Amino acid sequence: MREYVSRLDGISRRRLLEHAAHAALGVGVMSVSATGAAAAAAAGKGQRRLIYLYMAGGMTHLDTFDVKPGAETQGQTGAISTSVPGIQLSQYLPTLASKMDRLAVIRSMTTQTADHEAAEYLMRTSYDAIATERHPSLGPWIQRLRGRQNKSLPDTVLIGASPRHPAAGFLDPTFSPLPIGDPNRGLENTQSPAYLSEESFEKRVALIDGFDRKFREKYPLKQVHGYTDFYDEATTLLSSGELAAFDLNKEKNEDRERYGRDAFGQGCLLARRLIENNVQCVEVTLGGWDMHNTMWEQGTLPTRAGILDRAVGALMTDLESLGLLEETVIVVTTEFGRSPQINYNAGRDHHPAVFSALVAGGGIKGGQVYGSSDKRGHLVDEDGLAPADLNATVATALGLKLDEVIHSPTGRPFKVAHDGAPVKKLLS
Repeated sequence: MREYVSRLDGISRRRLLEHAAHAALGVGVMSVSATGAAAAAAAGKGQRRLIYLYMAGGMTHLDTFDVKPGAETQGQTGAISTSVPGIQLSQYLPTLASKMDRLAVIRSMTTQTADHEAAEYLMRTSYDAIATERHPSLGPWIQRLRGRQNKSLPDTVLIGASPRHPAAGFLDPTFSPLPIGDPNRGLENTQSPAYLSEESFEKRVALIDGFDRKFREKYPLKQVHGYTDFYDEATTLLSSGELAAFDLNKEKNEDRERYGRDAFGQGCLLARRLIENNVQCVEVTLGGWDMHNTMWEQGTLPTRAGILDRAVGALMTDLESLGLLEETVIVVTTEFGRSPQINYNAGRDHHPAVFSALVAGGGIKGGQVYGSSDKRGHLVDEDGLAPADLNATVATALGLKLDEVIHSPTGRPFKVAHDGAPVKKLLS
């Protein structure tokens, strides 16, 4: 049992809990009430939160944030002016272009691997993957360094993330993010069957606690007690009115349309609802950026960029109108860029030497471009930025201590952004 528990990664732990709570206990929600603005005034208000938007597959920098008008590497993507004179973005990002005064575009991201899995891991954790440790992503780091901020809802939610996501890494199971596959469905299997009364529910919880007690006494391990805490959190969430934060049906149809009815758009809308309810970190993944073939002819690039533009634009508009933009750090990033050279299949291949990212919101100085690539978009020309540096900048904007050391179960010391250095020019 000990060996099995230690092998589970963050997402597996969470799914184990969901399955156990639903199947073994017959657990459902006794009642769900609507949440309101009072949730935003809960403990932790004033501390910045994070919405991390991950472009899986290697987003093309030359066709989004770093267009090269007139260059041989430009392809079929045109550049448009933005709300900041002298700064241009892709023609496929008109909404973000209109909000450029609130954005900081980074055009000098660089990494050393063109392998998707390794590059994703590095971007999310600031560390290279090794066999002996699994490092935490930013959300669990936030909770570990700040402490729990919400009594009912999880501190980190992953929407549409890959199963290989590092999640909580070596941290306790209580730091594991809650994964949501389809934002339109929210948390599934949370309604109680008609035959299950509140009294029956409490009896089942007591019964399974009795089954577990002897095992906990025989194996007084930190991991085992972590699972006990995990069950407690699950039952608290399932009986909480704050569960309504996951229900997108409470939004007006016109508001859902503004974000786009695709999974990413609805994921961004769900992220906004969760941030309103004091969830500390929400990550939403938009896949489909691995564009080796016919980027323009089949509409792959325009469609994907359009989904990004619409959803992030609506998210920023809503956060600003709610007074939450200054309390929320928004990140748009990816594992690497795409090659300047267009291949014989009318696509672009993997290109780690230089790529782009975007940051906005609280703690970020908008209206600027940081760093640059060369004329072809092939190499960093000025102010190269590694994934750890981006994460250090984000962590600083969130008010986290970069030098605080946390030891893994093996006794090794780790920090939230490894050896990354925050970029002062990006911070307000």
